[in-house]
Amino acid sequence: MSKIYVVYWSQTGNTEAMANAVAEGIQAGGKEAQTVEVSQISPEALKDEPVFAMGCPAMGAEVLEESEMEPFVMEVEGFAKGKQIGLFGSYGWGDGEWMRDWESRMSSAGAAIVGGEGVIAQESPDETALEACRKLGRALAAV
Repeated sequence: MSKIYVVYWSQTGNTEAMANAVAEGIQAGGKEAQTVEVSQISPEALKDEPVFAMGCPAMGAEVLEESEMEPFVMEVEGFAKGKQIGLFGSYGWGDGEWMRDWESRMSSAGAAIVGGEGVIAQESPDETALEACRKLGRALAAV
């Protein structure tokens, strides 16, 4: 499969910037990136995809966004076994607990986390965080 989905939810644009950097990495790795907001795609679209990425910022008490992203991720958990998944997102405070929880959920569902862990950025992603996202994209393309 040459197309890799990058599905994200973003309120302020920080996670969207990260999604675009992941897509740049995928393209640099020789694959086509399909960047899409979570409200514009069904989990079913990922069911037959062996590799994809999901991004969401930390919300509230370090949880995924609850109205769109959380239900989406819950459905993905049902078919995540054997998938290679990249995770990314931004946060405003805390220590990244939401990402560790998300990694654990996907791993428990049988997915492999590409890169071993999610890519996180505090607030607006700086160049270091954007390069980490590009690296994630290249790793997704190499799967």
